[in-house]
Amino acid sequence: MGLAMALALIGCHWGTDGKGAEWACACGRMAVAFGVPPSPQPCQVRDVTLFLLIATLLPLALTAREASVASIAPTDLVEYETASEPVKTLIDVSLGFTKKNLGYRFGSNSPEKKSMDCSGTVQCILCELGFKDLPRSAWEFYEWAKAADNLVTTPGVTTTEDPVFAKLKPGDLLFWTGTYETSDHDPPISHVMIFLGTLKADGKGVMFGASSGRRYRGKTIHGVSVFDWVVPEEDSDSKFVAYGPVPGLRAEAGEGSPEKANPLKSLLEILFKKSETSLP
Repeated sequence: MGLAMALALIGCHWGTDGKGAEWACACGRMAVAFGVPPSPQPCQVRDVTLFLLIATLLPLALTAREASVASIAPTDLVEYETASEPVKTLIDVSLGFTKKNLGYRFGSNSPEKKSMDCSGTVQCILCELGFKDLPRSAWEFYEWAKAADNLVTTPGVTTTEDPVFAKLKPGDLLFWTGTYETSDHDPPISHVMIFLGTLKADGKGVMFGASSGRRYRGKTIHGVSVFDWVVPEEDSDSKFVAYGPVPGLRAEAGEGSPEKANPLKSLLEILFKKSETSLP
């Protein structure tokens, strides 16, 4: 209703000449669509104070939408039981946030504000895991993951069944371009989420983050939630461009680390090999 009232005010008090009038009428029609009756007063500029009031309240109205989120249990995921402890913790913390009924708000990285944006959510989760000096924007997270030299790029991908996702694991960061207009970064990363794994119930992927308008199993989401793991279709303005592990997360789990040298084991292996070669 806050958005409707703001649109109604603008529709009734904007100027009557040129584009101002056209925009005012459009706002008025949208306000009516939201359930606000049209004003009988003619459109005209009341005063600067009213204009400034509307300009101040409109952004607040746009972020006042009620949260609509979804959640699952960690054990609903196929990979959870066999995941490393750091990845399990990442999943646990992430799914814990889906139960806080947090909405989506561009520019927020604080659950105390009752809403967060995509990169703010990822930053908040990793802070809970003890990470320090984290990136803030989606593009900065991309550069952070890229610097760790584990990023997998996915040019032209249009389905999650593509072989390029063979290395995708729970806990990996996911990156998109084109979800909204960004600055002149190259690539223009605009969205980041976390891959959680495969849902036991239907065998389909699940990701975690914050968004407004994406879906989870048929439900439209606005907030910090689980989401369907999907990538944009070929004709979409947005593109899925890369994925990769959170730098330092798998290292803590010991994944891929070389086995420590054992002098006694090495000596026994040498003696055993010598005994084998000395046999007739």
